[in-house]
Amino acid sequence: MKIAPSILASKFVNLKKDIKLLERSGADIIHLDIMDGHFVPNISFGFPIVKAVRSLTSLPLDAHLMIENPERFIDRFIDSEVDMISVHIEGNYHINRILNTIKKSKVKAGVAINPGTPLNSLEEVLDIVDFVLVMSVNPGFSGQKFIDSSIEKIRKLCKIREKENFGFEIEVDGGLNFEIAKVLKEMGVDILVFGSFIFKDIEKALNELRKLK
Repeated sequence: MKIAPSILASKFVNLKKDIKLLERSGADIIHLDIMDGHFVPNISFGFPIVKAVRSLTSLPLDAHLMIENPERFIDRFIDSEVDMISVHIEGNYHINRILNTIKKSKVKAGVAINPGTPLNSLEEVLDIVDFVLVMSVNPGFSGQKFIDSSIEKIRKLCKIREKENFGFEIEVDGGLNFEIAKVLKEMGVDILVFGSFIFKDIEKALNELRKLK
């Protein structure tokens, strides 16, 4: 299981310090929440921050695009040297084309799904994605409570992957803590995204989570 702290929960004035501490404490991936104020009711950060983070770490960068018309920006995220890009199934009518564009660049292509969206909306792309990002909160803000019904959704996705012998990884993002992480690991989830849970005390939180890995 890989741990992916989201820098949305960091104090940006200490970004360099936090990233170095994440590296030393055993983080596997740096998660980048990209919001445009349209797809979700919040604005986060753009390419200057992404490039700055890239210059600060060799850890894989996971760009979660919560933006409208993501196909307009895929090339720029690729040029910013991210390693993973996820695009939401919601509102993206040409999702197959977007995912294949990402894959052609050798960047891992993921599809993200909101809490209120049924899994069957993913049926036509599960054979091509490298990972599925299951949102366990409604996207837009850090520090939200985990939506309990997400457990059954994730369990179903794990069963689909096993039954169909798909190769995608499963990533979960939203409201995670140590207890929920333990349950998700036992279910077979591959990547867990943490926000405020980790940044309250980076070393302590990652030390606890490493015991699950």
